[in-house]
Amino acid sequence: MTNLTRREFLELGSRLAVLMGLGASAASQVAEAVEQLAQGNVPLLWLQAQGCTGCSVSLLNSEFPGVAQLITQTLSLKFHSNVSAAAGEQAVEVIRSCTEQGGHLLAVEGSIPVGMPEACILAGKPIADHIVAAARTAKAVVAVGTCSSFGGIPAAENNPTAATDVGSLLQAHGVSTPLIRLPGCPCHPDWLVGTIVHVLRFGLPSLDDKQRPTMFYGRLIHDQCPRFADYEREKFAKTFSDEGCLFRLGCMGTQTKADCTMRLWNSGTNSCIHSGSICIGCAWEGFTSQAALPLYRKNESQVEHVAQSKGH
Repeated sequence: MTNLTRREFLELGSRLAVLMGLGASAASQVAEAVEQLAQGNVPLLWLQAQGCTGCSVSLLNSEFPGVAQLITQTLSLKFHSNVSAAAGEQAVEVIRSCTEQGGHLLAVEGSIPVGMPEACILAGKPIADHIVAAARTAKAVVAVGTCSSFGGIPAAENNPTAATDVGSLLQAHGVSTPLIRLPGCPCHPDWLVGTIVHVLRFGLPSLDDKQRPTMFYGRLIHDQCPRFADYEREKFAKTFSDEGCLFRLGCMGTQTKADCTMRLWNSGTNSCIHSGSICIGCAWEGFTSQAALPLYRKNESQVEHVAQSKGH
């Protein structure tokens, strides 16, 4: 049970409502959803497959609410392999109990090695078995990060584990539980917290054709870029220290949908483009999928060829 006052809940709800683009008028409803989580009415089960734990680290960088409040008061986090106190048989029992009771929210981080199940084992069983079982009884499944959403780096071309995304895994096993994809390498904490709160209070958020919430992934980064005027004037940078649009240096903002340049990272400090780097397309569904698409490139024809081959 939380020690937050009602006033503090409303303040938190107001902040989250703004972050979600709902406006201050939705503050009380968002606050009620946060209170639901804090009271443990809707448990969150977090399972990790093939990944670098970057999305978990990003979650712990949450600003509104802060990490301590998020973990101890806001989220009813039943299990997370990095931050849970439970270990061994106790942890296994928590996962089993949560799966059997159902009604939880399932967050999955990382892609699943379907071609090499032994590459990711939890309690003596392939992680895929745990994910499928927990997804069948879940209220909703949230694919956290690009690896979970679209395969990401572990599923890159020629990978030995035949890694796949959560959606493909669930479809192969006939699981019809609603799926929400939150791509990004890593996923922004606002995207995750905002999505969970929306599911609790308003139901599933509006999703695009790739099951991403439009409130976070509704526009191309290119259209929100601080250097968009340079693109319009065809003023292109030749090096990373130049002023001008970074497209010719390989920026993938023209392909990637997210609100990074508006939301900013690290407590609203910066974004890749604001810091002088290109957008590497980490929230794009084709991120790292092809060996012909390195993170940094200067060949425009290559960028266009790969984008066209992916149907974008």
